[in-house]
Amino acid sequence: MPAEDGSKHFLAAFSDPEAVAKYSDGPRRFVPGLEGLHTMCGLLLAERAPPAARVLVVGAGGGLELKALAQAHPDWTFVGVDPAAEMLRQAERTLGPLADRVELVEGYVDDVAADGFDGATCLLTLHFLDHAERRRTAEAIRARMRAEAPFVAAHGSFPQGPGERDLWLDRYAAFAIASGVEPEKALGARTAVAASVNMIAPEEDEAILREAGFRDVAQFYAAFTWRGWVAYA
Repeated sequence: MPAEDGSKHFLAAFSDPEAVAKYSDGPRRFVPGLEGLHTMCGLLLAERAPPAARVLVVGAGGGLELKALAQAHPDWTFVGVDPAAEMLRQAERTLGPLADRVELVEGYVDDVAADGFDGATCLLTLHFLDHAERRRTAEAIRARMRAEAPFVAAHGSFPQGPGERDLWLDRYAAFAIASGVEPEKALGARTAVAASVNMIAPEEDEAILREAGFRDVAQFYAAFTWRGWVAYA
């Protein structure tokens, strides 16, 4: 997963120690129902994962979903991969004593050995990639999963028709402001997302997952500019 297209801008931000130290508060203020999303993610994985599941977490920097999954499922182990070393250090701090069940890999999904994972997640990440790279990444995730294993993806995805994109981006900023983000920062984030993040329509996102070989793709989460799907290898 080369750090090109819109991901380059954000990878630089995720390498700033000062910004990373404040990261954990950001997603909760920009993503409606983040804790619930993490809970649902674990439940969807658990429907088909074995008791001692080994789970691949793509875009694991910061460690928020790793911590939530590890706390809820104490017999699971994890491999978390992220290209930003500073974000992985933040993940270690976030995990604390839970880190002994997590292997952290600096890099991209291609740097993770293909090893029959019992489940996989990719949260708040795929929207950084263009269509072709998003499909390639989804294919690489699927190649590392055992047959029938569940995959949970959630990221920015909303209608892109005439007038719709700006309306939903305005709502993205409005939610952040209502959640306590300073208006200047929320509007700055809106500008950055509009310019650098490859958010596409939900139906296109679903099609990419199917093109990557996942089956039974189903949406389980929708919150303003965010969507989440479960699918199976």
